[in-house]
Amino acid sequence: METLLSISIALCAGLLISRFVKPLKVPAVTGYLIAGILIGPYCLGRLGVAGIGFRSMDEVKALGLFNDVALGFIAFAIGNEFRLAQLKHTGRQATIIGIFQALVATLLVDVVLVVLHYTVLGDAMPLADAITLGAIAAATAPAATLMVVRQYKAKGKLTDLLLPIVALDDAVGLVVFSVSFGVAKAMNLGQFDALSIVLEPLIEIAASLGLGFAMGVIFSAVEKYFKSNSKRLSLSITFVIMTVALSMVEFKIGPVHVGFSSLLVCMMLGTVFCNVCDFSEEIMEKTDRWTAPLFILFFVLSGAELELGVFGDLAIVGIGAAYIISRSIGKYLGAFLSAKAVGCEPFIQKYLGITLLPQAGVALGMSVTVAQTLGAEGQMLRNIVLFGVLIYELVGPTLTRIALTKSGDITPRVVVQAATEDEDDE
Repeated sequence: METLLSISIALCAGLLISRFVKPLKVPAVTGYLIAGILIGPYCLGRLGVAGIGFRSMDEVKALGLFNDVALGFIAFAIGNEFRLAQLKHTGRQATIIGIFQALVATLLVDVVLVVLHYTVLGDAMPLADAITLGAIAAATAPAATLMVVRQYKAKGKLTDLLLPIVALDDAVGLVVFSVSFGVAKAMNLGQFDALSIVLEPLIEIAASLGLGFAMGVIFSAVEKYFKSNSKRLSLSITFVIMTVALSMVEFKIGPVHVGFSSLLVCMMLGTVFCNVCDFSEEIMEKTDRWTAPLFILFFVLSGAELELGVFGDLAIVGIGAAYIISRSIGKYLGAFLSAKAVGCEPFIQKYLGITLLPQAGVALGMSVTVAQTLGAEGQMLRNIVLFGVLIYELVGPTLTRIALTKSGDITPRVVVQAATEDEDDE
């Protein structure tokens, strides 16, 4: 009973707060996050009354299965943006920009934190920690970006380029983090493991793409045997959930650890499906409507997981502010310079970097790995990342909306329609 009650409270809170923030022209996803904070353990949950909020972080994490499934559908939807006909025009640009902006963000965060280490912070920010935070800076959250695009029905050259870049971030961030964190561990523990630094992240990416491709081929073949749209929808949901489950499998081949990135696996599933099935667009439209409550629940739970206690430590706030500022500048500069180099239009050069600021799930996953490996020092890094995620998730979606509006991908007419005629995505 308590689980069902928690789910219903989370959905109600998300829907209500999204109504309150609507006059402020704030994206609905920000409203869902605020709702999660309000009913989370640091606000209403502190009252300790069942039925009005999450009383502990354990209660929030008990619903983590819904987050895993929601991320699978988000990745599946982004994978559907990798249509070969479209990639012929944007594939080269998206690949170059996706890699370059991630590396520039990492480099700038590294430089800023290393300088602070030698000038101000000293042992409060060890060199290994600075390198690790720089690697985490590469990651961008695809979920918030996708929700803003859907809510305002954004269409245009910037959106066409943005979604593949956000998808590429997972692969780029995984490699950068694995290498940088491997170096950081070597500095802290005095052990250098070339296997975990170089080979395992490449194996994870290859294995994830391979599993996603195989599941996509099977899915596309089976889907053709069903003529009813309702059954095709049910099969789509089944395969996404099955793919998420399979991506959680981990095993070892000799000394090599083999794991999967659920985001990459589900992205590849969606990519194969949209390029093989003629009716994929129709099925995706129906899937989007089915997943709307799931996405609301995902963002409310994400808001509830944000630990407001990080504001109580001035060192965390100070380092977190340096991290946020340097990462934001790095993302913007990296996107601007690379977009200019590959010949993108001036408005894309100007606004693309702003849409790449949101950060959440992937970065939090990296911070958990750091905390589990480095103990107390890793926990401090996790709190810095949590502080950054809190700010980025509350501000990032609004900045994305503004950038897409300025670029012309969201027009005033579409904004009005999204707000008054069809509010299913809100």
